Amino acid sequence: MSVLLVEDDLSIAIVITAALEAEGFTVIHCQSIGERDRLLGEGSYQALVTDVMLPDGDGIETIDRVRALHPAMPIVILSAQNTLDTAVRATDTGAFEYFPKPFDIDELARTVRQAAGAGQGSAPEGDEPLGDGLPLVGRSLAMQTVFRMITRVLRNDLTVLILGESGTGKELVAEAVHNLGHRRAGPFIAVNTAAIPAELIESELFGHEKGAFTGAVARHVGKFEQAAGGTLFLDEIGDMPMQAQTRLLRALQSGTVRRVGGRDEIRLDVRIIAATNKDLEPEIAAGRFREDLYYRLNVVPIHMPPLRDRRDDIEVLARHFLQHATNEGLPRRQLTAEAAELLSRQPWRGNVRELKNFIYRLALLAREDAIDPESILPLLAADTSSAPADVSEPDDIAQAVSRWLAATRPANGTIYETAAAAFERPLFAEVLKETGGNQLRAAQALGINRNTLRKRLGELALDPEDFTRRS
Repeated sequence: MSVLLVEDDLSIAIVITAALEAEGFTVIHCQSIGERDRLLGEGSYQALVTDVMLPDGDGIETIDRVRALHPAMPIVILSAQNTLDTAVRATDTGAFEYFPKPFDIDELARTVRQAAGAGQGSAPEGDEPLGDGLPLVGRSLAMQTVFRMITRVLRNDLTVLILGESGTGKELVAEAVHNLGHRRAGPFIAVNTAAIPAELIESELFGHEKGAFTGAVARHVGKFEQAAGGTLFLDEIGDMPMQAQTRLLRALQSGTVRRVGGRDEIRLDVRIIAATNKDLEPEIAAGRFREDLYYRLNVVPIHMPPLRDRRDDIEVLARHFLQHATNEGLPRRQLTAEAAELLSRQPWRGNVRELKNFIYRLALLAREDAIDPESILPLLAADTSSAPADVSEPDDIAQAVSRWLAATRPANGTIYETAAAAFERPLFAEVLKETGGNQLRAAQALGINRNTLRKRLGELALDPEDFTRRS
């Protein structure tokens, strides 16, 4: 069996070739789209493995020429452009699989084996091209997993359960699944089930008939019916009252809903996406969430990583939010490399939502167009969410630190760095304030060498002159 490999990076091509040859394939390697088209015109292959960015063009944009020559040949796409847009474009071509770089070479080899065994790839469905401006941003390995999961559910109606801490972007995932999927022409109806009073949630979801209860002066169409032909996003599903959970389970099992006070069963034509920031298994054990509903919703789980687990994305997110801030009328700002590195060290317990709010505040308040650490540090020092609260006695500090670490949960190997970023600068600033900017007295109060103090003040961008008492 032969595989055509299109890869202009020779070191990567050598590794892939060795792995595929170990699987029993004959690998024909080329480095450009032109060579690819020539080789495809001269022979047949059991699979095509291609990079996206090639010297003479975009490998995805020219897939139609491959399909014209070999419509049934499975295609595996590789790309260092690790964005959701690339993942979706690759899937939209009918590719057998998409691998962001860096990838697991053994997994790639197994996938090519499966592709060659399948004997054919899915033909493109003829949908209109997908536009830019996709909401999810990230190049980390954690986000590549999210992107790949999203692409797997775009052409079906499987129920999706999005799991993750508050502020990680769960609703953005739901919107991406809808806006990029085959139901994008239909409505996207989002419901925060935690924000609806328990006595009204059934009416909101399923609707009610006139006279069904006191105050029901007219028929009300529920969210399930409003979402017909599209997607219903049930946010904070872990906080749904038990009675409503029972009704929801019945609706998912039967594929129908009945309005409160009504008799007719209404057939559903809707995709369900649910999300929660809670760990549902302990909720099930405590009797607060139905186990059967959990399994009904948890068909395709997508785990949104917290920002502390995707620190490689902080800089790209910050630049992304700065651009959006400019689009919304705030001053145009640029982030220096030093500022980006400083942002990447912060805990961001509120995840992407907290980072976005901070960047918008920074865009508004920064005095210079080029944002450097000196622009960021005063805002960080003023942000009380980065430091432990309610410490009234020295003996409380250890417990406060413990609570802070439990809430922040920095990755192994970053605990000192994360804690120092949150505690050291406010501590030094407070001591300088108390000593009127006198470095000798500040060093004595801190119990450190004066030279050490000077070095740390420079690293923390703290100027003692800012704390000098003036009459």
